[in-house]
Amino acid sequence: MSSHNGDKEGRAAGNPEAGLSERRARLNRKLDDLKAVEEKTARKSQGSSSGYGQAMKLSSEFIAGVLVGVGIGWVVDQWLGTSPFGLIVFLLLGFAAGVLNVLRSAGVAEQPGVKIQREGDAQDDRSD
Repeated sequence: MSSHNGDKEGRAAGNPEAGLSERRARLNRKLDDLKAVEEKTARKSQGSSSGYGQAMKLSSEFIAGVLVGVGIGWVVDQWLGTSPFGLIVFLLLGFAAGVLNVLRSAGVAEQPGVKIQREGDAQDDRSD
């Protein structure tokens, strides 16, 4: 073992194992300190960018639902000649769809496929 590895104490004591375990303990402490600093930095940068990303995602989900409802209502009004009523009805439906999309994206409401799958699993369990 070379002296530049910091093993002077271990060789002086005549026990190379003690020096190695002490060096390993110091290295583990340094690595833990570096990991803690790295995690803190990562959380700080991730928290601000992911918050903005989540806000943009939720707002675009809501706006898209409302705009699609308005678009369908306008087309229905032009096609059927029921001037404000189609727009009003589909605007309200688009608003409800936008709110539902936001709730699904936020994880508050379940996805439709998950509920169907659970019901299917329950039926499979009953048939056994």
